[in-house]
Amino acid sequence: MSVEFLGIFLIILFSITLSTVISGASYVVGVKQPDSEKVSVYECGFDPFGSSRVPFSVKFFLVGILFMIFDLEISFLFPWCVAYNQIGSFGIWTMYLFLIILTIGLIYEWVKGGLEWE
Repeated sequence: MSVEFLGIFLIILFSITLSTVISGASYVVGVKQPDSEKVSVYECGFDPFGSSRVPFSVKFFLVGILFMIFDLEISFLFPWCVAYNQIGSFGIWTMYLFLIILTIGLIYEWVKGGLEWE
């Protein structure tokens, strides 16, 4: 083994040893007597009702679309803003097209009532 990798090897060995010791200690010290409340089914703060085979409401998917619109917008706008002066006119117009598509998605969400929080 090369001397350059000795430090990395020691750090990896130390981290594996430490994680094994901590996991073993939590297993030995931890309480192993779960009560009925701890092992009961939990769903959003209340007992589940109905079957799990019931389809989701359209509202659920609209909220998902709304999240994707804003999540994608931020994840693409940040690098675009950082490299704005280096991407040229093709990159600028491509991003404008992307923003137009996202705006159409937001308008669709608004028309379908996805922004109404009842």
